[in-house]
Amino acid sequence: MLFLALVAAGGCKKYTEVEPVSQYSIAQVFSDVSNATTAVLGVYDELMGDNTYGIRTNLYFPYDTDEAIVSGNIDNGRRGIGRYQLQVSNTDLANPLRALYRGIEKANLCIEQIPIMPQYNSGTDAEKKELHRLYGEVLTLRAQFYLELIRNWGDVPAPMVPAYQQTQLFVPRTDRDSTYDLLLGDLKTAADLLPWRTEVPRNERITKGAAKALRAKIALCCGGYALRGRKSTGGSMQRRADYLTYYQIVITECADLMANRNQHTLNPSFEDIWHKYLCGLAPDPYGEIIFEAGAGGGNSNADSRMGQYNGTVLSSDCRYGQGGGGINCLPSLFYAFDSTDKRRDVSVTLYRIMDATNIKSVAAAGMNALTDGKFRRDWRTPLLPGTALNVGYNWPFIRFSDVLLMFAEADNEMNGAPSAAAKAAFEEVRLRAHGGNANLIGVTPSDKAGFFNAIVNERLLEFAGEGIRKYDLIRWNLLSTKIAETRTKLQQIRDATGPYTNVPQYVYYKNNGEEIQWYDSFYKTGLGSGTPPASFFAVAWGQSLNANVIDGKPLWQAMASYFVPNKSELFPFDQAMIDSYQGQLEQNPGY
Repeated sequence: MLFLALVAAGGCKKYTEVEPVSQYSIAQVFSDVSNATTAVLGVYDELMGDNTYGIRTNLYFPYDTDEAIVSGNIDNGRRGIGRYQLQVSNTDLANPLRALYRGIEKANLCIEQIPIMPQYNSGTDAEKKELHRLYGEVLTLRAQFYLELIRNWGDVPAPMVPAYQQTQLFVPRTDRDSTYDLLLGDLKTAADLLPWRTEVPRNERITKGAAKALRAKIALCCGGYALRGRKSTGGSMQRRADYLTYYQIVITECADLMANRNQHTLNPSFEDIWHKYLCGLAPDPYGEIIFEAGAGGGNSNADSRMGQYNGTVLSSDCRYGQGGGGINCLPSLFYAFDSTDKRRDVSVTLYRIMDATNIKSVAAAGMNALTDGKFRRDWRTPLLPGTALNVGYNWPFIRFSDVLLMFAEADNEMNGAPSAAAKAAFEEVRLRAHGGNANLIGVTPSDKAGFFNAIVNERLLEFAGEGIRKYDLIRWNLLSTKIAETRTKLQQIRDATGPYTNVPQYVYYKNNGEEIQWYDSFYKTGLGSGTPPASFFAVAWGQSLNANVIDGKPLWQAMASYFVPNKSELFPFDQAMIDSYQGQLEQNPGY
């Protein structure tokens, strides 16, 4: 009986060992160009969805700053992130971190395998060309994932080989400088392998310009300030002693992009970038958006929620579908634009659409109800009615205007004053913002400090709502300063004092069809009484700040209310990650 049982057990073991048909071995995945392409597209997948650049990483992480705040009262989620009340149990921190590492693991496997495919060096010319491109793409994707991790968590575990090759899966924290240096080398390699935008069919795949622009962006981070330290030692904002080396990289890469205007250049219309192309789901012929994350599929894993979470406030019964209001632009941002700056009414929305008439109205909350405007559901073409969460908007990482301003900033830092080329790059951005009228852009400073301050201001105006401002302020070591300055500005706007003496207490509007007509200027006191002229509605404007309460505080106190210098510049590692390391992963300072 024992003999028969053993024979039967052996037979069952062989019988039940079935090769799963739904899985592929590494050798099968990287056996030909088609399968390798599918693997690389799997790396792209991790860019988009709710946990990365569909909503959390790009719309939760970059606020509160001097441009905007997360709407609503504090919680252990997105509002906790915005107010800098960060807890190690916050899943809106933990899940994006894991998604970024998932992208890195997929990229590491492709980076290991693609160069050892026989076709990489010995295939047909077409095979070699495509595999070289795939290799450049995954090097660039891995750099983007690591940039996001480092600028939010600082020194992070940084595995550069796939998990099956690691002798220790719980990789220690790696000094960010060495990680950045490796990524800069990778991106130089990638740029040599990748085609220019016009050399391949247009889609969201990475091209040469993206690798170069990302290399410049990472180099600026290397050359800037960052919070360094551990929980046991405390943290401080520090800058590398060799930071000018990295500004030279910025100049080199940006100058090369600026010399290839047939590939990427400014769209003459700032509004068209968003209204006609990004929200119109159409390719921009100017290639201003150099690097973007593609969205689609109508689900939380592969699509985006820009325009549904943020942007214009819309009701479900209007023709555009429900959405908006997750981010509130600060009144100080609105007044950072002058009246002739065409970016103001693109970057900030003043209206909402609350019923089936599709008529635009202005919220009674006035300045408290300003929302970001670059991602608007009512701009989507074709329309997406109803309550669908996923809108299908791509997320832009880098635009050509960023290249121009990065070049200008680095040139000024390297030379001790802006060169003629730096001034020209800066003024090109300002000219576009003012419709090409040079008389409206003001005088460009010629000294280092003055030009730097102009860059700081211009980047606020150009990139409002694009998830850039917070990280700019950190690398300039200005986040704490700008938060304090903004609180003062908000009080001055409320009281109509200082530079805001002429801010009206009320504004007046009426509808012309579906469009809004304003009675008077936002930049002078106007009627001031709250009594509207005939056929106009009155809305509290400066007056509205008296009644504003968030978290039981006035707006200027609620904004970034728990921010602590030398702590809040970084996120904490979540508790599950700390626990999994069993004491071998030290927390960030202050947590």
